[in-house]
Amino acid sequence: MTIPLTFSKPKRAFNDPVSPPPRSPAFIRPPLTNNVNLSVPLDVILPGADARITKAKAMVFHAVGDSGGIHGTETQEGLAGVMMKQIEDSRASNKPAEEPLFFYHLGDVVYFNGISRDYPVQFYEPYQNFDAPIVAIPGNHDGDTRTRSGDTPDDETTLFGFIQNFCAPSPQYIFKHRPTMTQPYVYWTLDTPLATIIGLYSNVDGQLDGQGTFEQQRWFAQQLQGAPTDRALIVTVHHAPYSLDYAHGGYADIGDAIDRAGTAAGRMPDLVLSGHVHNYQRFTRKTKKKKVTYVVAGAGGYADTLRAMHRVAKDPATGKTIKPPFQTLRPDVKFEACIDTEPGFLRIKVTKKAVRCEYYTTDFNDNPLGIRDSFTITL
Repeated sequence: MTIPLTFSKPKRAFNDPVSPPPRSPAFIRPPLTNNVNLSVPLDVILPGADARITKAKAMVFHAVGDSGGIHGTETQEGLAGVMMKQIEDSRASNKPAEEPLFFYHLGDVVYFNGISRDYPVQFYEPYQNFDAPIVAIPGNHDGDTRTRSGDTPDDETTLFGFIQNFCAPSPQYIFKHRPTMTQPYVYWTLDTPLATIIGLYSNVDGQLDGQGTFEQQRWFAQQLQGAPTDRALIVTVHHAPYSLDYAHGGYADIGDAIDRAGTAAGRMPDLVLSGHVHNYQRFTRKTKKKKVTYVVAGAGGYADTLRAMHRVAKDPATGKTIKPPFQTLRPDVKFEACIDTEPGFLRIKVTKKAVRCEYYTTDFNDNPLGIRDSFTITL
């Protein structure tokens, strides 16, 4: 039976970056893990990386989400080409401190339901010339098994495709030269000499745990508390805590989960990276102890036309689109930057003293447009 799409989120004020929660949020319990340690050193994923980073005194990586090219992979491939050129240029100029070492995918790798048979077309082929490792967290489309209008019935359990390709017991070559990754689970921590990156799984409708359960929340607080204090602390989660787009808005449960973990650990992250919303947005939030930067980077290729981008809301009093910098309805949250008309990706450089982020875009004809936003977080 085909189940039609339903939208249960109540409307919100145009200047509120957080939506009311869905009336009936969907949560599909992920497969249980037998892996006690859900942390992985970067050296395991990229042998020799720690020594390279220590010598260069810097670490560079790419990040973006929502790339699955079910409607065509041209935009996804165009962005991958710009990312690869950055790697090639840094190698040609012998600048190891500028070379991106890996790509961190922010979820929604394969649309619409993460089926394993779609990975060659939507993931492996578009990135076949990108020769750095690709790690990931799942998005809602990677874990959702619900049949929608036009879908064929699912014949796989939740997250089967993601786990097969990113959490394999050992590397397998499903497609040419890129092996499957061996991440320990769908939420996990990547340990590097200059940053701890804690990846969360926000399930189908933006929750870490099902009603009455707290497994991921407890694990998350432990990871924050145990993270080394002499390096950057980055959290990745597919559903954005804050967004001023029309389609989704921010997810209160995710923002609250980050705050609860931060309170329990006595430490908030320096940077929160998300996808889900098909554009780029940057927010800063003042907490008691620090200013935290929240970035939405979900224009990785699924939105292959301007019409498919998620546009930022308009002020009903003026009829004009909100332009940053803009104080949101939340007194502690400021809207700092937005690009909602072009696909793009983040290039992130981490040193002992700072995290430098640059957002690169292309047009929909794959012409590079360069840096469209940049910011620095002082550590």
